[in-house]
Amino acid sequence: MEHILIVDLEATCWNDRPQSVEVMEIIEFGSAVVSLAGEVVTGHSQLVRPTNNHRLSQFCQDLTTINQTMVDSAPSYREAVALVDKALDRYEFSAWGSWGQYDYNQISIEKARHGVAPAFFDLPHTNLKTAWQRTIGVRKKAGLRGALGRLGLEFEGNQHRALDDVRNIARILPHIDRTQLLIYPKE
Repeated sequence: MEHILIVDLEATCWNDRPQSVEVMEIIEFGSAVVSLAGEVVTGHSQLVRPTNNHRLSQFCQDLTTINQTMVDSAPSYREAVALVDKALDRYEFSAWGSWGQYDYNQISIEKARHGVAPAFFDLPHTNLKTAWQRTIGVRKKAGLRGALGRLGLEFEGNQHRALDDVRNIARILPHIDRTQLLIYPKE
């Protein structure tokens, strides 16, 4: 494996009610094809118009900097998936990873809800947060900002914007022991 696709999602969210992948909806796909040395080959951001929770909470807008006008003019989930696939079509990667399991779980729910998922979803997935934790020998939760700080790095860009999160995850990738990059094939 020479390149991996790193994916990060932003989704509808609230600070006054329970949140789960079943009720949340993707509002942004961030993705980057990255060499194992951490070099970003290409990056892509795709906004998505939510269907069940049309109105973004103020909390979500403040957290992500994605506003109502942005999602109102974004394509539907199905259209966004086609655009993500088109943006990644000419790049080679044999697996995809995310910082934690949330992104995998959210795409699984969206696939069930809409009957479609990005083509990369059929590739093996690795949890890069777990790989990082195993590399440094720590079991407690490792936030992205904390992992960067442990490496003496500052977060670059806007946290909770998918493409910025992906680019920062890419900066950690060279520091993850390759033996910890457990790639799980689809069953």
